[in-house]
Amino acid sequence: MAEKKTFEELLQELGDTVRKLDNGQTPLDEAMELFEKGVKLTKECNKILDTAEKKVSLLLKTSEGEITETKMEE
Repeated sequence: MAEKKTFEELLQELGDTVRKLDNGQTPLDEAMELFEKGVKLTKECNKILDTAEKKVSLLLKTSEGEITETKMEE
């Protein structure tokens, strides 16, 4: 089984893919494959970000010393 890539690795790969598409020298067939790869990488990055967003919370101490969990606002 392939090792799961980190967000940073996926983002780097997406950037490389975009640069290849942006150079204007890529044949159409290869450009279509790169575009598909870019869409898949974008979806993977978004999934990771969505998961992270759900986990993010701030722990705040009240004046009584109690710890409360507050979701971050958009």
